[in-house]
Amino acid sequence: MKNHSATVLELLDDLVDANLILFNEGVVDAFGHVSVRHPDNPEHYFLARNMAPGLVKREDIIEFDLDGEVVDGDTRKVYLERYIHGEIYRARPDVMAVVHSHSPSVVPFSAVKSNPLRPLCHMSGFIGREAPIFEIRDVAGDSTDLLITNPKLGAALSSTLADNTVVLMRGHGSTVVAPTLKQAVFRAIYVEVNARLQAEASRLGPIEFLSEGEMETTQKTIEGQVERPWQLWRMRARHAQQQWLDSGL
Repeated sequence: MKNHSATVLELLDDLVDANLILFNEGVVDAFGHVSVRHPDNPEHYFLARNMAPGLVKREDIIEFDLDGEVVDGDTRKVYLERYIHGEIYRARPDVMAVVHSHSPSVVPFSAVKSNPLRPLCHMSGFIGREAPIFEIRDVAGDSTDLLITNPKLGAALSSTLADNTVVLMRGHGSTVVAPTLKQAVFRAIYVEVNARLQAEASRLGPIEFLSEGEMETTQKTIEGQVERPWQLWRMRARHAQQQWLDSGL
């Protein structure tokens, strides 16, 4: 990797931690990915090479342009769905980080359109009124692999996301965006938590979801404290990774 400023190197270390945290918290497994926009060049972003998130180290991070092309000649294998990231960064200048995952409690909401994912707890006001669902059949027919493997599909996904913070992908997973990397990780984790709570609450009876005012106020209050969970998640993820690496797993 080429020489970077101290600020960029610190951000890359946070990106490594983001990968480990998302794996350790059950949002990603061997699949899924997280990126961050280059702080000095908004037309570029950083994303790991094609690998399991729980194994990512700083040397695995690659720099891309918004077309999904590697910018420094690195020839290592890259993620098929990198177009998710580039096309969202292209359309949303406010977005500085993107998480794509297949978190298990969220996927059912992508396939049951009559029961939209909505915020029911104070930790998930950022979801907004309801999470939109991207239907790949509308763009590419009914014989795709459901993956976002080209700029056209990436742009269509970004269009469905619009100005929301999360978009579900039918039969696939979700993509979450945020103005900082730490907020993106926070949101990806609490989208999964909210989905689990919503599924459980629906068994009890009609759900009282957050009002629009509650969404706005809880998001502002809770996300202002993002360093608090980040420090816990980072320590827990690093410790867990070291334990299973030491065990030879």
